[in-house]
Amino acid sequence: MSPVRRLDTIDARILLALDEDPRATVLGLSRQLQLARGTVQAHLERLETDGVLHRFSRRLAPAALGFSVSAFVMIEIQQGRQEETLAQLRETPEVLEVHGITGDGDLMCRVVARDAEDLYRVGQCLLAIPGVVRTRTSLAMRELVPYRIDPLLSDLAD
Repeated sequence: MSPVRRLDTIDARILLALDEDPRATVLGLSRQLQLARGTVQAHLERLETDGVLHRFSRRLAPAALGFSVSAFVMIEIQQGRQEETLAQLRETPEVLEVHGITGDGDLMCRVVARDAEDLYRVGQCLLAIPGVVRTRTSLAMRELVPYRIDPLLSDLAD
């Protein structure tokens, strides 16, 4: 994981404003935030260049694409086969994210499926990946606190 540049107060204010209106223009942001247009433009360019801003598709709800079942799969892999296993996980469309973890497993994956039958199919696909020794799946029953970053941005902006 490459190091990410720390955000400053201006970055946080711009990002919070974009959260409210993702289609805001640089001029609109500069007026709203009472910053010079060049300042806003420079900060946005740096946020993009530094990889702070992610792709728009990350904001989509999987259910809007027909994937209403969400689950977390802990995967134990054979030692020395992580790269091979990760390459296959990256090729599996239902795998939304993968994290290296400590504890009983090696990887924690967030996966989606259309229904219970489809989740079974996804689980079987994961088990068939070279290097996967064992999986444990936990069905997400309900999202209680969605992914959020705005409370941290608000603290930084203040």
